[in-house]
Amino acid sequence: MSAIHQLPVRVYYEDTDFSGVVYHASYLRFMERGRTELIRALGVEQRELFDGDAALGFAVRRMTIDFLKPAVMDDMLTVETVATAARGATMDVSQRVLRGEEVLITAEVKVACVGGGRARRIPDTLRHRLGLEA
Repeated sequence: MSAIHQLPVRVYYEDTDFSGVVYHASYLRFMERGRTELIRALGVEQRELFDGDAALGFAVRRMTIDFLKPAVMDDMLTVETVATAARGATMDVSQRVLRGEEVLITAEVKVACVGGGRARRIPDTLRHRLGLEA
């Protein structure tokens, strides 16, 4: 299991619906940023993974989300992200969105490593940095 990465996110008007409550799809963007910043915090730039002959990227394969409480405009949130397992071409990630200590959203995400339109084994260097050696 990797260390928990925390990403602060401010809720803007564009993230909300007509009533000022965060629109459910906005949480997907917040959590995508959290997964990206987890990888970046390990010293891996996603651009590096995309470039070259062995270009790799990550695609969400499955996501289970529990919407527990709403966030509203101007809230300061924290997206917590932790990689919990890696097998072959897939990685399991747990995420939470919090307002202070209050948990608003929980999500279990399975991402697939892909390259050239096909599943590719997650590079050993990334597994090592995540603390998920196979």
